[in-house]
Amino acid sequence: MLKRGLDLTLNWLDSLAVRTMLVVLLGIGSMHVASLWTYQRALIAEAEFANEARLADRLLAIKRSVLRAAPGAREAVAHDMSGGAIEAHWSRDALAVEGGSGASSWQSLGEQLLALAPELGENGLVIGASGQAVNDPHLAVISMRLPDQTWVNVSLLSWAPQPSSVHGTLLSTSLMAAGALVIALLLVRAQTRPLSTFVKAAERIAHVPAVEPVSETGPREVRALATAFNDMQRRIKRLIDDRTHALAAVSHDLKTPITRLRFRTEEMDDTALRAAVAADLDEMERMIDQTLSYLREERGEEEVKPVDLVAILETVTDDVADSGREARLEGSPAAVVWGRRLALKRAFANLIGNAVKYGLRAQTRVEDAADHVRVTITDEGPGIATEDRLRALQPFVRLEPSRNSETGGFGLGLTIADLVIRGHGGQLELTNGSEGGLVVTVLLPKRQPAAV
Repeated sequence: MLKRGLDLTLNWLDSLAVRTMLVVLLGIGSMHVASLWTYQRALIAEAEFANEARLADRLLAIKRSVLRAAPGAREAVAHDMSGGAIEAHWSRDALAVEGGSGASSWQSLGEQLLALAPELGENGLVIGASGQAVNDPHLAVISMRLPDQTWVNVSLLSWAPQPSSVHGTLLSTSLMAAGALVIALLLVRAQTRPLSTFVKAAERIAHVPAVEPVSETGPREVRALATAFNDMQRRIKRLIDDRTHALAAVSHDLKTPITRLRFRTEEMDDTALRAAVAADLDEMERMIDQTLSYLREERGEEEVKPVDLVAILETVTDDVADSGREARLEGSPAAVVWGRRLALKRAFANLIGNAVKYGLRAQTRVEDAADHVRVTITDEGPGIATEDRLRALQPFVRLEPSRNSETGGFGLGLTIADLVIRGHGGQLELTNGSEGGLVVTVLLPKRQPAAV
């Protein structure tokens, strides 16, 4: 179950659309988070500067108010000016002890005080800890000297700017991610739609007689690709047609001299020689007929419609049995697929014919599943070596020692069958049975193949 889920995830991530959306989301998301962090840091720095400026103004206001009061009333004025995190006193001596664990955090405040009141520059400003709380980083005392050499001492509690709400950041990021996904989805769908068109056109090119050009619309790169693809389609189709016509013409024209040779053999006095020449001519005709059949399958011009595969297999099996060879059919009573009836009949006739020719008897089994039909054909022959199985599906390949021209094979039976099955969107697999013999497995989809 875990492996299946992993495979589905990897298959999902293999999509160009998903990869593009992830790139867009990660790119915009990282930029958004970085911009939020930079913005918040700028806000905090601005808030710290503004608070220090207001605090410096208030401290100097306390200093001026105490200075204007009579010496006997200065302590009372300082007390009246206190409030919140500020506690002011007037005394003959400075109460601040320079340094301390939190002195560095008050350095910028001291710079603003000196900028607003330059007269404090000559040892008139002491910023540090209280004599009673030297190691408390949250408490500081600022002593400002008055012209009469007395001091205004102000105790301060340090403040920490409150960070912005995490919920707000998450909401902003989530909205950005949702918007990026929507935009990426629309963008990807618009950009990948032409790719699906190219895929369908590539699947049709070898099976549809007429070339169907793809639309040359969209961005410049897509238009250039469509133009090149259409040109490639036309060249490939022209090459296939030229080759098909040339081979068909050669095969057809060969029948005329073969017919003349047949008439001339009748004039031969030597009976054995006449029989040998006639056998050679029969073999040549069979080879020509199979070549023409192979070329017809490449063109695939027969109409596609629902066909009962079991009915086709019954006809082929009965024909083989009527010829005196052993062939049996079992399995599902019916199995309907989309296909070309004559082509499928020719393909299974080749497969079952090979089974009885090289394996003595053919056992065919049909299994009708929900989305496909499986046909298994087994025989009792020598089978095919693993290294020769792919080669056996190539045209005009005859395997030794049994599959050769002496037993009637021309190397096109399996090729035609494989061509037909693949043209229907199916698969043909060759394996050897556990107890010997060749096992041919054919899988055909029930849906209508796009490339038939």
